[in-house]
Amino acid sequence: MYKEFWGIEEFPFENVPDPRFFYPSAEHQEALLRLFCAVNSKGAAMLTGEVGCGKTILSRTLAQDLQSDRYEVGVVANPRLSPIEFLRGILYQLGVEEAPDSRPDLLQALNDRMVKNHDAGKDTVIIVDEAQALEDPETLEELLLLLNFQLNGRFLATLLLIGQSELRERISRIKQLEQRVSTKFHLGPLKQEETHAYIQSRLEKVGLKRKIFENDAVDAVYRASRGIPREINNTCDICLLLGFGARVEEIDTTIVQKACEAVRQF
Repeated sequence: MYKEFWGIEEFPFENVPDPRFFYPSAEHQEALLRLFCAVNSKGAAMLTGEVGCGKTILSRTLAQDLQSDRYEVGVVANPRLSPIEFLRGILYQLGVEEAPDSRPDLLQALNDRMVKNHDAGKDTVIIVDEAQALEDPETLEELLLLLNFQLNGRFLATLLLIGQSELRERISRIKQLEQRVSTKFHLGPLKQEETHAYIQSRLEKVGLKRKIFENDAVDAVYRASRGIPREINNTCDICLLLGFGARVEEIDTTIVQKACEAVRQF
């Protein structure tokens, strides 16, 4: 709708986890580095953060950066499953479409897949997104079993748990699992100066080189969104729509205020 008016090729503020739009703030970059280190050392890592802070796009960026000839990555995006369904979901993500029915056979199939990857010189990485949804205690116990798959004293897989803040409490209830999670990082919102760079970065990714948000307008976006990327996207998207409707050359604080009012109505 407004793409032609602003001279852009795509919508810049879509709330989808597209790695092309990953913005490496100081905390996001540190989180990504820690997850890379966890993958190289194997075992388990946990990334938490409030809703909309960019955890999913970070995990997708990590998965994309792991070369397919060196890693096999399985992403479980809907972990609200029974233990059997959870194991079948992991197998499917690792390329095993015909999975057995019983739990012992599923575990054996997982072990066989990981050993096969190991023998082929590939590391297995299992990413569980929205892991705070793992409410079934038995499903949580399966995470511990995944870390029991070892060969010659080495883990056969890296387990990365991505979720909201309550995930930390869920994991803490299973002491053996918590002790296996060697890397823990909590992702915070963007800082004010990072919000300026974040907005401009997304605009440049879709072909816009000039600056269309006034500095005061970005500061207003930051205050309204509290630096949470998802909220920044929601507000900026409406700003571009309102700016298009008013045929303005730049987004000012008046437009941001109207956009914030529109966001609050949803």
